[in-house]
Amino acid sequence: MAGTWIFVEQRDGNIRKVTYEMLSEAKKFGDEVAAVVFGKGVEALAPEFAKYGADKVYVVEDDVFANYNTGAYVAQMVAMINEFKPNAVLFAHTFNGRDFGSRLAQKLQLGLATDAIAVELSAGKGLFTRAIYAGKALAKVEVAGEPVLGTIRPGVCEVGDVSGAGAVVKPAVAATAADVYQTVKSFVPTVSARPELTEADVVVSGGRGCKGPDGIKLVEQLADLLGAAVGGSRASIDSGWLGHELQVGQTGKVVNPNLYVAAGISGAIQHLAGMSSSKFIAAINTDTEAPIFNVSDFGVVADLFKVIPTLVSELKK
Repeated sequence: MAGTWIFVEQRDGNIRKVTYEMLSEAKKFGDEVAAVVFGKGVEALAPEFAKYGADKVYVVEDDVFANYNTGAYVAQMVAMINEFKPNAVLFAHTFNGRDFGSRLAQKLQLGLATDAIAVELSAGKGLFTRAIYAGKALAKVEVAGEPVLGTIRPGVCEVGDVSGAGAVVKPAVAATAADVYQTVKSFVPTVSARPELTEADVVVSGGRGCKGPDGIKLVEQLADLLGAAVGGSRASIDSGWLGHELQVGQTGKVVNPNLYVAAGISGAIQHLAGMSSSKFIAAINTDTEAPIFNVSDFGVVADLFKVIPTLVSELKK
């Protein structure tokens, strides 16, 4: 068996941090760890994966993999699994990872554990810990089969000080144009100097208490001083103060930063599901009974229109 495979999340050579987190975590299982990267011109990335524990790097390059495509990626992975027989294949719990993992599980007729916050692997069996009931409880899910398949939530694993041999393996290209049943014509990336929401070490989010664009500007000002990403609750998104891609919560994105600042957010259970696993949580709210204070490490019962300008002034000093 070929150990644990970590599928690399990358676009145009930019590797998502969750890839390094999963590689470091897989090193704890005491089995061979391999990074699997599909794309075009991606072989140069191989040494980077070795720094985080990859004993091998499976590199598959072809025009058909230039952009993520479910059909081609699944066809290639199935061929490689049949040839090399890994014990487990882990994906990031991202848009692409969820899509890829679920389609691969269907193709192989295997189970799939999703959005895991912890994982234990042994030959032919995986034990995944998942948050359920909007984070109010934890469930342990056992997945049997070869390979074990699962998706891992970004931000829950530590990037370790580990290394591997990083030997490059180039499997044959198995996917063809016939496997491509949807075509990505172009990407239009969001241009922002701020870090990506799910990758940021600090997130500052605004909610209904911001009362409008002026309050959101304060949130953005604080975020920029902290080098943070900006997020929002559903109330601020639905009001049009922030774009939908910035929604944090059960129906938005799940974030796990070192510091999460909630400004004017009451803390409905749907929002808590998206940020309650943050390492430290600071909340600003005028309502002493706001549920957000139940999960906060630091709380300020005050008007954000007074607190944030004062905080910004002190930070500038």
